[in-house]
Amino acid sequence: MARRPKRTDNGGPPLDDYDGPPWGEGDAYIFLAWQAAHAKAWKAPSRDVMLMRLDKAERLGLTYEEYTLELLERGRHLQEEDDERITEIKAARKRRRSR
Repeated sequence: MARRPKRTDNGGPPLDDYDGPPWGEGDAYIFLAWQAAHAKAWKAPSRDVMLMRLDKAERLGLTYEEYTLELLERGRHLQEEDDERITEIKAARKRRRSR
């Protein structure tokens, strides 16, 4: 019978002092596929695209990473009219800092 994961377990690879493979006891293919997808998604864009994103992020009061993550997750560029979503992102930033 398989053991139930802990409530705080996200199913990812172990993070602390672990001597086994980086994917833990799970499927290595899934780990490597996610690793490749992450690298492809966060591949550095051209200089002009990066500067455009940075400029838009600064005008909205976000970091480059927050703006880019929103673009990757939702597939759309944030505008000044998206003040509700921008407020949510800033609130999440404050929650991360307080932990």
